[in-house]
Amino acid sequence: MKKVNVVAAVIEDNGEILCVQRGSNKLEYISEKFEFPGGKIEEGETLEMTIIREIQEELNMKIVPIEQLPTVEHTYPDFHLTMHVFRCSCESRMLELTEHISFSWLTKEELRSLDWAAADIPIVDYLLSK
Repeated sequence: MKKVNVVAAVIEDNGEILCVQRGSNKLEYISEKFEFPGGKIEEGETLEMTIIREIQEELNMKIVPIEQLPTVEHTYPDFHLTMHVFRCSCESRMLELTEHISFSWLTKEELRSLDWAAADIPIVDYLLSK
């Protein structure tokens, strides 16, 4: 089974968390699901370098990683995902969607109102436990 190693950002500002929605995908189980933004680690990058680069590329945002949260291991039907998660702050809420179809800033208590990708649900659960 293919293994995918990624980073994800829990971007917080004024008590709210940025949630982004994926576009349509041939893999129905992740198509149009919400997720925490991030992406694949490139050779030679640290996890922190990756999350800063990915958020700049995907959202045209500048972020600062604050702390690493628990890593998520999730097996989808077609691949196994290892997701390294960081709590981040942002310089500004201004963003530009380049890969996603929508976004929302939600309080922790509102997170469960979205249809999340399965690998992101443990992060939602973790945030709600704090």
